[in-house]
Amino acid sequence: MDRISTEIVPITKIRPSRGLTTLHLGELWEYRELIYFLVWRDIKVRYKQTAIGAAWVILQPLVTMLIFTIIFGLLIRVPSEGLPYSVFVYTALVPWSYFSEAISRGGVSLVANTNLISKVYFPRLVIPISAVVTPVIDFVLSFFILLGLITWFNIKPTWAIATLPILLLFTMVTALAVSFWFSAANVRYRDVSYTIPFLIQVWMFASPIVYPISIIPGKWRLLYSLNPLVGVVEGFRWALLGKQSPNFWAMGISAASLIVILLAGATYFKKMERSFADVI
Repeated sequence: MDRISTEIVPITKIRPSRGLTTLHLGELWEYRELIYFLVWRDIKVRYKQTAIGAAWVILQPLVTMLIFTIIFGLLIRVPSEGLPYSVFVYTALVPWSYFSEAISRGGVSLVANTNLISKVYFPRLVIPISAVVTPVIDFVLSFFILLGLITWFNIKPTWAIATLPILLLFTMVTALAVSFWFSAANVRYRDVSYTIPFLIQVWMFASPIVYPISIIPGKWRLLYSLNPLVGVVEGFRWALLGKQSPNFWAMGISAASLIVILLAGATYFKKMERSFADVI
């Protein structure tokens, strides 16, 4: 007669988070290999079967810098705080190019991974995080060109250059905060993906990319500094171009604004996460 097994088999129940701000960061750490896999997959897909490959990453900000230099630097003569306009604008374009690419990818990342979300359980935060990490490769390539420009114009950075890793992290967190909003909303409202390119264009001119923050009237400076990219751009110019007195007040306001956007975005993401597999 067969023996009846009395062994107790553990059962794992997967339930949606009840607390809106429960991010389960420990669980994210357990799935760190999945983040690495998704990042590596996106890098290979992006550069596979391309004609010029990584050169496009360098050409895009360079061509943009040349156009802005001609129009805003030579024709309109926008002030550049005593610096050559080309290096002034390119220093802002390097983090901006990363940011725009990160939110373009992060905003549609959930819908782009529909099969993965509907079939396998894992922390959904993994997907926008991997989408934001991937363009760091582009940032590094563009940054080498920036170092060449700084050397060409004989600009000597100060000790502030040591803050670059912090500034890059600030930029990444900014992109991640925005991606939380866009990616979660795009699952339910697919037209969000069509508005992202337009919002990116508007956001660029609402940030001190082609002009210094000093031209913003004082009465509007507080409202203007709520844009997290203001702190990012001011920080990069301070760290790389030897600016002695950056607008720390504006940078602080941008940092505070980023914290609010990040927490609110994470809360919204966790709330919408419960229905991702059903709606997507």
